[in-house]
Amino acid sequence: MRFGIDIAQQRMPFAEVVDRTRFAEDLGFDGMWGFDHFQPMYGEGPGECFEGMTTLAALATATTRIRLGLMVTGITYRPIPLLATQAITIDHASDGRLELALGAAWFQQEHDALGFEFPPTGQRVDLVEDALAILTRVFREDDVTYEGRRASVHHATINPKPVQQPSIPIWMGAFGKQRMMPLVAKYADAWHAQGDLAFMVKRSELLDRLCEEAGRPPSAVLRATSLSLEDPLDDVRRSIDAWREAGFGYLYCGWPSGGRPVIEAFADAVLRG
Repeated sequence: MRFGIDIAQQRMPFAEVVDRTRFAEDLGFDGMWGFDHFQPMYGEGPGECFEGMTTLAALATATTRIRLGLMVTGITYRPIPLLATQAITIDHASDGRLELALGAAWFQQEHDALGFEFPPTGQRVDLVEDALAILTRVFREDDVTYEGRRASVHHATINPKPVQQPSIPIWMGAFGKQRMMPLVAKYADAWHAQGDLAFMVKRSELLDRLCEEAGRPPSAVLRATSLSLEDPLDDVRRSIDAWREAGFGYLYCGWPSGGRPVIEAFADAVLRG
């Protein structure tokens, strides 16, 4: 089982973002996850909220082992070739430690406030599909031409290619059975969603079938979900065992209200236990 932690990068100075990431690395977490928003999501009033991809670029040079990602990158915020070049740059800056997680975006208030286009759900899913087709090719190939519903490229070459070959790992945050889960099966290296165990097991079984239909072994897609560290450690351990038994290989831990002492206790009991 691998474990990542959400460093909750809002309402704090940038030095604290770096410090939390180094703290997680020192404790033995496999991954650090930020979020892809431009204003604080919780609490009252204004506060610091640093842009996600440039935050990862800075953290790439401030760490040595922990893997870096955003849960998840909103596909509406950047042109796809820009996202590709940002991802490759971070991959090189981190010596191959980027996880590129994609989602259809959802926070309309933020889009409206900052002037980002927020098309209907179906069009955002179209954009996700176009992004997956483009990214998985430009990470590997030169002279890429692709005509999509919402995004296209013509004779596109982006160099250098990523450190990680054949591609930067693609994660997807997805629930929808009709379109998003089939895209996970076709393109993704990892799938993350949240829900109770019974619901997630059913979605994972659906993903197994969709992978087989797409000509991929179900084992090609890592299953990931979220883990609360707010509960007593014995309950947390039981949750980990249940998710492992259900075939999930990665747990994304929220930053607990109790802060660093709670995380250190978890690390001593689970990561180093």
